[in-house]
Amino acid sequence: MAEKKKPRRTAERILEVTLELFNRFGEPNVSTTVISAELRISPGNLYYHYPAKDELINALVDRYRRALSELLGAAEQVRNVEDAWLFVHMLFELIWNYRFLYRDLNDLLSKNRRLETHFQAVLRDKARAVQQLLDGLALGQAMPSAPLESATVSNAMVVVLTYWLSYEYVRDPRHALEPETAAAALNRGAFHVLSLLLPYLEPAAREHLMALAGAYRDNAATD
Repeated sequence: MAEKKKPRRTAERILEVTLELFNRFGEPNVSTTVISAELRISPGNLYYHYPAKDELINALVDRYRRALSELLGAAEQVRNVEDAWLFVHMLFELIWNYRFLYRDLNDLLSKNRRLETHFQAVLRDKARAVQQLLDGLALGQAMPSAPLESATVSNAMVVVLTYWLSYEYVRDPRHALEPETAAAALNRGAFHVLSLLLPYLEPAAREHLMALAGAYRDNAATD
């Protein structure tokens, strides 16, 4: 007997609404009852597609990892600070779209063994992409060469990428993760990630990075 497949439209709709609720309220504050009520379906209908809350989380993590894998491939194309700025900004936008993972990361990891394994792979993938970014900047002569301590620098960049939204949340819990503040928060994050490269950049590349950051700050101030 052929394996029964989930009706794609309903399953995807459940994931989209779940992601929106998780991002808005935080995963620990959203029950399956709340999700089914928001969807206007019965709890039984929700359980038919996703029998446990962990299955919803795992499905969203799988979606995130697929999108992340596709995006991280672009690191090989970075050759200058503008490329690096765009890449890091796009990475932060993807993180923002799945911000519940980063907002509640430690709690989620303590409850979900599968997520623990997957997120370790996410960190490795990010570190590899950041190293490719450093190598690309060296090839494009934005840096004399990849710094001797490049592993330390790339790890520091991954730490900022991973915990920037947590920092923003602690700094302003009532507003930090609201959509209207997203642009400014992501711009600050992108600059702080790339500012770790300032000691290694060639003077022209350093000036260009500061100009890019200044332009984004000016745009945010006038929005």
